[in-house]
Amino acid sequence: MQRKQSCIRGWGRKSYLRNVKKGGPNPTSNTVLAAVLEKAKELDVPKDIVERNIKRASEKGQEAFIEKVYEVYGYGGVSIVVEVLTDKITRSVAAVREVVKDCGGKMADPGSVMFKFRRARVVNIKFTDADKDQLLDIALDAGAEDVIEPPVNEDDTDEDRAERYYKVVSTSDNYTDITTKLREAGIPFETDNGSELLPITTIEVDDEAMELNKELIAKLLELDDVDAVYTDQI
Repeated sequence: MQRKQSCIRGWGRKSYLRNVKKGGPNPTSNTVLAAVLEKAKELDVPKDIVERNIKRASEKGQEAFIEKVYEVYGYGGVSIVVEVLTDKITRSVAAVREVVKDCGGKMADPGSVMFKFRRARVVNIKFTDADKDQLLDIALDAGAEDVIEPPVNEDDTDEDRAERYYKVVSTSDNYTDITTKLREAGIPFETDNGSELLPITTIEVDDEAMELNKELIAKLLELDDVDAVYTDQI
């Protein structure tokens, strides 16, 4: 499981299903799929697996998969958004509800949480992989809208810092320019799967609430239908 400042995303066939269904199996014309393939390359996903997943996503019957969003209240006033891709809504909602109930969270009414987030293209760079000033120069020169810095504390261990990310916020139009500039500068990065939800403001909670929310998110990610989980918890 990869932790970022506000997003924890699953990786697998669902990403291909969603993006092939939206724009077709040709990455030349489907820029969102192109971003998914770029991430697969960055993660060293074998070529045969990539090709097999695209083929499966293009097969007849995959159009039955539906995107759904569930909104959840976590501990300490934290908001959580769960994205799923499912061929059976009753199954996915029942599974999400069960996990939320077992972990002590609460399902929220539609719209109760989503207004706290905005959707954007995002390039993720590990805090330990980039110099802040260099990253700002590259990102802003390439037309980035913003560079979100991760929270860093004096008592952080090296492991803590390695799990924190800068987020370069972009539009679809200049996303490729940013990743090209970062690659030319030798800065490793992780692409999104087409977009991410970013919290408009973040919430800091105590250690107990933080651990309980992490457990809830981890359990949600174990569900087969869940593709991504977003939170405004720092």
